[in-house]
Amino acid sequence: MTDDDGHEQPPREEFHEDPLGHAEVWAGMSVGDLATEYGKAGIGAAEMGRAVEVYAEMLDREDVTNFFGLAGAMVPGGMRSVVTELIRDGHVDVLVTTGANLTHDAIEAVGGKHHHGRTAERGRERDHDERLRDEGVDRIYNVYLPQEHFTLFENHLRERVFPEFDGTVATSEFTRALGRANLEANESVDEDAGIAAAAYEHDVPVFVPAIQDSVLGIQAWMHSQVSEFTLDALADLTNITDVAFDAERAGATVVGGGVPKNFVLQTMLTVPEAYDYGVQLTTDPASTGGLSGATLDEARSWGKLEKSAKNVTVLGDATITLPLLVAGARDRIE
Repeated sequence: MTDDDGHEQPPREEFHEDPLGHAEVWAGMSVGDLATEYGKAGIGAAEMGRAVEVYAEMLDREDVTNFFGLAGAMVPGGMRSVVTELIRDGHVDVLVTTGANLTHDAIEAVGGKHHHGRTAERGRERDHDERLRDEGVDRIYNVYLPQEHFTLFENHLRERVFPEFDGTVATSEFTRALGRANLEANESVDEDAGIAAAAYEHDVPVFVPAIQDSVLGIQAWMHSQVSEFTLDALADLTNITDVAFDAERAGATVVGGGVPKNFVLQTMLTVPEAYDYGVQLTTDPASTGGLSGATLDEARSWGKLEKSAKNVTVLGDATITLPLLVAGARDRIE
């Protein structure tokens, strides 16, 4: 290759001609169309477009076992139905989440509701939250939850879940009982039975590796003080490893970071294979060196992803990116 003056230039090994396109939008376009337009563009749009492509392939292949990690405040953030329908449609084979998400899921299943709220004006945060404290309302960013709903949840556990057990049980057995109880209690409630109930109905195991870090875990601990009941966290390693070992191919969808992300990814350290697909939605940058921002490429160095794995990390608020990812993939495969 020569330059404009005829001088010989070294070959370009990294650069490959692939001209950028410019995204177009129009009235009536589908989310699948939007994902395609994202793919023409650069920066975050390109990553979102690629994520839809990879996720659609994961869902469309019958030989892929899909592990889904759900961290953060995704249920109070309004993503409950998105995850529930993924389970019902057979797009989640294993769910790893937080005790907090299951707490909020159960609250809605038994008749509680989350409410639109607001963040405080700058400099008035303390006054704002002190007033909510006096009113008996908990705040999750711009979402409110009346504290009496936790009483509803606690009674639900004591009446319908804890009586099922007397002794040591795996967390995944406990969450299965919670899903069944949510389904039964939901018959008289004007709200969907939700995530745990759908997992129970469709035989999808739900793992909560840090269950003690939640109201659900606190209630389990309190019950253990007056009974023989206790949770065996190590038993879940056996249960999830068995699923991974039997998988012909495996895909990881990781929403947020923390323990659910690591629990999903580390599972492949216990079996001969690794993930063939991976999509991560996170708000954290990789430059901090923290787990939540670590890219899936980094996970490849640990042997958690195959060298040939198709994977994408998308930076952004998951309450925005998750619906886009799921809707775009659904358009592709349907």
